[in-house]
Amino acid sequence: MADRQPVKILGFCGSLRVNSYNAAALRAAGELLPDGMTLETFDIAPIPLYNEDIRAKGLPPAVLAFREQIAAADALLIVTPEYNYSAPGVLKNAIDWASRPPEQPFDGKPVAIMGASPGMLGTARAQYHLRQMFVFLNAHLLNKPEVMIAAAPTKFDDQGRLTDEKTREMIGRLLTSLRDWSLRLRPSE
Repeated sequence: MADRQPVKILGFCGSLRVNSYNAAALRAAGELLPDGMTLETFDIAPIPLYNEDIRAKGLPPAVLAFREQIAAADALLIVTPEYNYSAPGVLKNAIDWASRPPEQPFDGKPVAIMGASPGMLGTARAQYHLRQMFVFLNAHLLNKPEVMIAAAPTKFDDQGRLTDEKTREMIGRLLTSLRDWSLRLRPSE
């Protein structure tokens, strides 16, 4: 890895809640990065609700910043809760804004998805819906390992630190796989 540029990951969370387990999982990912990888995060909260009339007048600054950071990243790490058997509206909204022409930045981008939930399925359905969206957007989804953090209240402490070692190990494996996947897909230098 020493002879290559680090793989730059952009991470964002589909929960706006300050004490979200998913925000905590994204912070944990920052602690678990393998060699040869960096992680920058983006807060999707300032992105307005999608409105074609607004887009016709120009992309809002938060959307422009999001698109630029996606384009500049080598890969994406999306951390999502599950609401009503699917991805949260705020996350879908951010993806909808970023994917508008011209030159939608998800095209050809390696993407990994993970999520945390108090329930027993650990965001499985939300993750599968995101996978469907990114097939249409022509992203390169990382298939394995899948990280679906079930029973989240038992895996994080009161300060939001991920304390479950098996889950920390799974996130570490996901990040290593994302780094390796990104390097395989990286154009020859």
